[in-house]
Amino acid sequence: MKAGEKERVGALRMVLSELQKAAKEGGDDEVTVLRRERKRRLESAAAFREAGREELATAEDAEAAIITTYLPAELSDEELRAIVTEAVAEVGATSPKDMGQVMKAAMTRAAGKADGKRVSTIVQEVLRT
Repeated sequence: MKAGEKERVGALRMVLSELQKAAKEGGDDEVTVLRRERKRRLESAAAFREAGREELATAEDAEAAIITTYLPAELSDEELRAIVTEAVAEVGATSPKDMGQVMKAAMTRAAGKADGKRVSTIVQEVLRT
C-alpha cells in the first residue's frame, strides 16, 4: 500500500475477501479460490474486449496477472501431454467418446497444476490421433 500500487492492493483485497468467504462457508481451498478468481478475471477481460472496452479488459488482465503470481507453477505442455497419454493408456481410451473417463483420470493427476481447459484441449488432440 505504501508503495502506491493501487491495482495490486485492490486485487489482493478482492482475493482476501474471496478467501475469507470460502473459509467461512467451509468450501474450497486457497488454490482453488485463486484459480477461480483468475478465471473470472480472464473471462471478464474477454467479454470486455468483445464489447470494445479495451481499458476495462486491460485492468482485468492486470488483476489476473497479479493473482497468477500467487498460484503454484503450472505444468508445461509436454508434462501435461505425458499425463494425458498415461491417462489414455490407463483407461484404455480409443475414441473421443472416452473423453470423460480420460479427463477424470488426467485431472486427478494434474490436480492444481493445470487448468481444466488446457487439459481438455490436450485430451481432444490425443484422442484424435
